[in-house]
Amino acid sequence: MKKLAEEILKGSIAAAAKLMRYIEEEDIHAINELKKLYLNKSNSYVLGVTGLPGAGKSSLIDALINFFRKDGKTVGVIAVDPTSPFTGGSILGDRIRMQNHSSDSGVFIKSLPTKGWKGGISKVTSRIISVMDAMGKDIIIVETAGVGQTEVEIKDLVHSTIVVLVGGLGDSIQIVKAGILEIADIFVINKADRIAAHDLENDLNNLLILDSAKFKNKKNWKPPICITEAVNNKGIDTLMDNIYQHKNFLLRTGRFEDYFKIKSMNDFREIISDFVTNLLFKELENDDVYKKLIESLKNDESDPYTIAEEIIKQFLKNKEK
Repeated sequence: MKKLAEEILKGSIAAAAKLMRYIEEEDIHAINELKKLYLNKSNSYVLGVTGLPGAGKSSLIDALINFFRKDGKTVGVIAVDPTSPFTGGSILGDRIRMQNHSSDSGVFIKSLPTKGWKGGISKVTSRIISVMDAMGKDIIIVETAGVGQTEVEIKDLVHSTIVVLVGGLGDSIQIVKAGILEIADIFVINKADRIAAHDLENDLNNLLILDSAKFKNKKNWKPPICITEAVNNKGIDTLMDNIYQHKNFLLRTGRFEDYFKIKSMNDFREIISDFVTNLLFKELENDDVYKKLIESLKNDESDPYTIAEEIIKQFLKNKEK
């Protein structure tokens, strides 16, 4: 365990896989290894792929891997799958779709269950990104679980966000609202053989026209719309051009480096939040006042806001003693 970080930095796939497992298990010893890796950033380019279920995200990623590999880039994929609320398990279907890359040493695919985490991502996604970055992956692709319109958390984890849509799923305006329009750096309308694909393209263009004023500023990026048929490799070359154009935009505006600073701050806040939460409940688990407050909440004798305030007051009072 002590040498995992050093082995990863030397290129050990086995060590990386082992550390990722420890991270998933929230093993406290993984933290020491992550500390070492944080000081050895390789500046990977991190892509997020999100969108509605059935849009073909996994097929699109499979096609992107082929193009990146032809371009000589090493690739890491973090495929987040929904966790069953009944069994606690998840169907790691993304590995099945990408299994033709399993023998390629330049590709590393890691499936993660959401375990109820919000936004179609996993709690440990950011830490797994850090490991893949330390592995020296040129490209890291994070695929969200595909849970609906509210998967906006991915924006804070990646350099570029690709929103994958497909026509024929009903009201296209409903599809792209509720935050999805704001987080997209690139729109992809997949399964272009569907008649409704071009209707969706027109609706997207009309929505972007409404924001045309902000795109006149050269510091703002206007999301392009790519039409693809991922299973047939159609339109992927154009998508690749737009991906590299967005990366160049980030480099030109200084936002590429800003990503790592923002990621570090987000990781810091999450670490502090976890630590304080765990400390609070550990300190109060045998406290009589705490037990009475929780009991009153269960019996509908008070509201969660008041109880939370009282518990924090009790925690601070105990710390003063």
